Amino acid sequence: MSNPPPIDWMRTAGSLLLVLALLGGMLWLLKRLKAMQEKNSGPRQMELMETLSVGVRQKIALVRVGTRQVLVGMTPGQFTALASWDTASAGTNSTASGAAPQEPLP
Repeated sequence: MSNPPPIDWMRTAGSLLLVLALLGGMLWLLKRLKAMQEKNSGPRQMELMETLSVGVRQKIALVRVGTRQVLVGMTPGQFTALASWDTASAGTNSTASGAAPQEPLP
């Protein structure tokens, strides 16, 4: 019985390094493409401001859409708008958490 030639191990190690290099290159390329897409798409219209877990599978989220903020209740099977208000009319010195909702939703 003879040992396999060292060339086989070198070929395996080289193939592994090539695959890892290709994977790293693809990840870098995807990251660059995502950054370019966000740059070209303009300002974001919707932003998740904050979430609060109120149960095992229930959350409350504060979402900003344009100049409006919406308080949303979330369960696994349903999203419900709890309240909504305009951030511009809430006052210049009030924060999102300090501003009172102006129009409750049904």
